[in-house]
Amino acid sequence: MNKNPDKGHIALLGWSLNAIEAAANFDRRYVVVAPDWAEEYCQKHDIPYLSWNFERLNDRSLEIAETLKEMGVDVAIPLFEETVEWAGAINSVLLDSPRLYGQSLLLRDKALMKRRAQLGGIRVGIFEEAHDKDDVIRFLKRVNQTLLKLDGDPNDPIHLKAFDKAGCLGHRVIRTPDEVDTIPEEEFPVLMESHLDGWEFAVEAWIHDGKIAFLNISEYVTLGYSVFVPASPELERYRPQITAQIEKLIKAFDISFGLIHPEYFVTSDGEMYFGEVAYRPPGFKVFELLERVYGFNAYQASMLVFDPKSTAEEVADFFPKEVVDADGYAGCFGVYPRLRVVSRLEIPEEVEDDPYFESHELTPPLQETVTKRTAFGTHWGLIYFKGDEPHRMRDLLKHMEELDFYV
Repeated sequence: MNKNPDKGHIALLGWSLNAIEAAANFDRRYVVVAPDWAEEYCQKHDIPYLSWNFERLNDRSLEIAETLKEMGVDVAIPLFEETVEWAGAINSVLLDSPRLYGQSLLLRDKALMKRRAQLGGIRVGIFEEAHDKDDVIRFLKRVNQTLLKLDGDPNDPIHLKAFDKAGCLGHRVIRTPDEVDTIPEEEFPVLMESHLDGWEFAVEAWIHDGKIAFLNISEYVTLGYSVFVPASPELERYRPQITAQIEKLIKAFDISFGLIHPEYFVTSDGEMYFGEVAYRPPGFKVFELLERVYGFNAYQASMLVFDPKSTAEEVADFFPKEVVDADGYAGCFGVYPRLRVVSRLEIPEEVEDDPYFESHELTPPLQETVTKRTAFGTHWGLIYFKGDEPHRMRDLLKHMEELDFYV
C-alpha cells in the first residue's frame, strides 16, 4: 500500500502480528520496535524493524528515542503493558512534551493511578499498598471492621494486584488471614483494594485532541473468561454516565490523544466506581471482536488518533456510529482446562454446531498435568462467537464454563 508522506511516521512498541498487518495495510509509514528475536521474521517479510530489548528504563533509554527521531518517526504506540512507560519516555522526546513520561508512570502504577483518579473527583474503592503479609492481614481486618462485621460473619474479600502488570496477572482474592500465607514473598509490594459489589465492565475509548472519537463498552460475562461487544442494552443504557466518567478521566490524567482501556464497576444503585485504566490495547482480542461487528480495524484506529498529523475530519470519517452501526454481537471465551490431567483437545459437538460459533484457536495440550491456578491464570486459547441477540450471546458464553475442551 502507498504510504502518505504527509501523514505521521509511527513506531509500534512490542510484537503483535495483528498490529503489524494493520500497519502494513494502512496509509502511514511505520517501524516495529521489538526484541532481537523478531529480526529474522521482519527481514523475511519485509517489515521495517528496529531491535530494542524492553528491560527496565535506564540511562540508555534515551538512545531509542534519539534513534527514532533520526529516522523521522513522529510518535510511538505501546502495544503491551510493558511498553507503556517506554512510549511515554520516547514520546516526551519525539513530541517535545516532558509531561508525557510522568503521565505514563501514572498509567502504569496502579496505586499512583488510583490516587490521581481520586484527586480528579473519580470514585474509587478503599486501597492501600502492602509491603509484606502483615500489611495484608491488617488491611483485611480494617476493611471488615469498617463494614461493621460481627464475629462469625464471613469476611468481605479484598483484592491483591501487582502494581505494574496487565489486568488479571498477579490478581488474587483474599478472604481469610490463612490465605495470606499462600502469597509468595517475591510478589510484594502489591496493591490491596476493597471488594466492589457490582457489574464490572471495560471501555475502549479512542481520544483525539482531548475528545472522545469512539467509545466502546465491553461486557464481561465472567471476568477472566468471557467478553462480548457491543454491550447488551441493559449495560448500554449507562452510556451517558460512562461517557461522563471517561471525560473526567481524560481531564484527570491530562490525556490528549491515544487509546485508553479503563475498567469500571456500576453498583446496584447506579453509582460508577473506577477500577483501573490501561494505555494500550485490551486483552481477550477485543480489537478483533470490534472489527467483526463494526468493520473498522482498531489497531489502525489507534495509529490514527496517536498520529499528530491526523486531522479531526479524518478521525470523524474513520469511525462508525457506536451501537447502531454494529452488525450483531461478537464474543469470545477463554478456555481453562477443568481437569487436573488432560491428554487431548476435544471440542464439544454442541459448540461447533451452534449457529453463533465462528472459530477457535485452541491447540492440543503440550503437557498432561494442568498447572493449578493460584491467581487469575492465563487461558489456553480462545473460542469466537458472533450472533444477533445479546442475551443469547451472554448465556452461551456463560454455558461454556460448564464444558470440557481438554479431556
